[in-house]
Amino acid sequence: MTNASVILSLPDPQTTQALGRLLGQQLPTGSILLLEGDLGSGKTTLVQGLGQSLGISEPIVSPTFTLICEYPEGRIPLYHFDLYRLDPTAVEELHLESYWEGREFPLGIVAIEWAERLPNPPSDCLQLRLLFTPSGREAQLTPQGSFPSEIVDTLQRAIAAQVGEARS
Repeated sequence: MTNASVILSLPDPQTTQALGRLLGQQLPTGSILLLEGDLGSGKTTLVQGLGQSLGISEPIVSPTFTLICEYPEGRIPLYHFDLYRLDPTAVEELHLESYWEGREFPLGIVAIEWAERLPNPPSDCLQLRLLFTPSGREAQLTPQGSFPSEIVDTLQRAIAAQVGEARS
């Protein structure tokens, strides 16, 4: 089941990072974020904000060459993947589901950049597509499966308030 999408205005990188911090405050353990968007659209910036709110002190950088970065020291572990350089067969060989199924790693929050390269995406997740617009960026959030849509509603209100404050 796919729920309705919500579109958020992100006029600058600070607002993108703020969305990440809000996600870190709202997401329960076991949450999966499927991050999509062109190069430079803000995927890593969003994950940096997420890490800040989870209390991760280690710098969060794009794992383009390492593929997977694990940040276990936060209040909830964060697993950050970047699938940019991989084809679906190589992605499948990583067995990423072991992170969101809790088989080999403690459950945490999984953030997957270039998630459109996943051959078998998880069914219960938040799809977050970042797009360039004339006024900055926007984020299209679509809860999938049993992902709680009330989290998306809370994010929408908080970002709208922040963007409104910035324009005042």
